[in-house]
Amino acid sequence: MFTSHPTGPCQVVDLVWCCQDWSFVAIAARYKGYRYPIEVIGHAVWLYHRFALSLRDVEELMLARGVAVTYETIRSWCAKFGPDYAARLRRRRPRPGDKWHLDEVFVKINGTTHYLWRAVDQHGNVLDILVQSRRDAVAAKRFSVSCSRVCDTCRG
Repeated sequence: MFTSHPTGPCQVVDLVWCCQDWSFVAIAARYKGYRYPIEVIGHAVWLYHRFALSLRDVEELMLARGVAVTYETIRSWCAKFGPDYAARLRRRRPRPGDKWHLDEVFVKINGTTHYLWRAVDQHGNVLDILVQSRRDAVAAKRFSVSCSRVCDTCRG
């Protein structure tokens, strides 16, 4: 379809005109053939991965926004588009500080005392946790070593 334009005839293709960034064209191609728009699919997948909700919780939240979609559809979206969203969320996660320490907290769960070990960085971000029913110093030391391997730039 051609229309008249001040500089001459041009083809009316808004997608190519608006999206000179090729990454957007590639993203739009991945979503092609789906009944729902990119924004709806992206929001459902983002909810699932960002807040660790169940598929049925995401279904209810989407229904509250006026989008009737089943949890099976959300599951298939998360299987296809989820790894990209999860990787982007991991990249945006705050980086751990260069110093960290172990915290020991006594917690009652169902009336019994449990021992919660937390690796906390200098900014107060919890890096990892370990819950034990017995106070085991050897396991806590092993937990500390595993935390130092995970966070190789951090030294406790």
